[in-house]
Amino acid sequence: MDSQDSSSKGTRRARGRPRDWHDKTAQNTIKSLDRAMEVFEFLSEAQGKPLSTIADEMGQSPSTIYRVLVTLEGRGLVEFDPEDQLWHIGARAFVIGARFLRRTSLVDRARPILRWLMEETGETANLGIEREGHVLFVSQVETHANIRAFFPPGSLSPMHASGIGKALMAQMDAPRLARHLKTARLERFTALTITEAQALQRDLEAIRARGYSFDNEEKNAGMRCIAAPVFDMNREAVAGISVSGPSSRISEGEVDRLSRAVIDAAEQLTQAIGGASAAPTMRD
Repeated sequence: MDSQDSSSKGTRRARGRPRDWHDKTAQNTIKSLDRAMEVFEFLSEAQGKPLSTIADEMGQSPSTIYRVLVTLEGRGLVEFDPEDQLWHIGARAFVIGARFLRRTSLVDRARPILRWLMEETGETANLGIEREGHVLFVSQVETHANIRAFFPPGSLSPMHASGIGKALMAQMDAPRLARHLKTARLERFTALTITEAQALQRDLEAIRARGYSFDNEEKNAGMRCIAAPVFDMNREAVAGISVSGPSSRISEGEVDRLSRAVIDAAEQLTQAIGGASAAPTMRD
């Protein structure tokens, strides 16, 4: 009986996985579903477009795109505005995205820390992670001040012009950073955006040494950001915490005070998720 049970356990497949679950070839792909997801992803990046434009830009027939959109509309994933004849991402997409965020304790554990950071600094506190070469903002606690930075959850920002992005890049090993810089487009947003790879690498070295990054109006003129990395149990940077606000409040004289608070918040979240800090700390 024991040997039979052992044999059964040895051949048992993991629940929820078919025998050929490793096979990602065309025979295991539902083409219509794949096409629908392409349309959905396209619309998520370029909201507010008419049917004809979506079809032209995707190289598909309007009738095909229309069937996909109507199907997605039926599930609440996209919405149609009959007044301006434009298609938009629907509310259901946000609900599903929020469920993804709840899959990990990172966002939940970050909320009280972000709230503390906002109260401590008086500036908007943000949490972001890397997604496909960009920073994806997943949580935020806004300042009470009238003039504020605003990066709603779901917003994407290029890593080279973001405080969190540079904080995460500074923790990449040399091969990974080289791959990223080889494919990344270092777009200029302001006169202060770092658009040369060598200059960016020098900035990342300084960030790694002091433990925090400084976005000095590199994405938006008149706005600054200070960020620090959050580490997991393997000492790998999995997120970044930042404060952002107008340059008039995040002045040169305030950088030391604010950066200490940001590093402290990042260390708190690192500990809250069972991580081990690999960043230098700032102490008197």
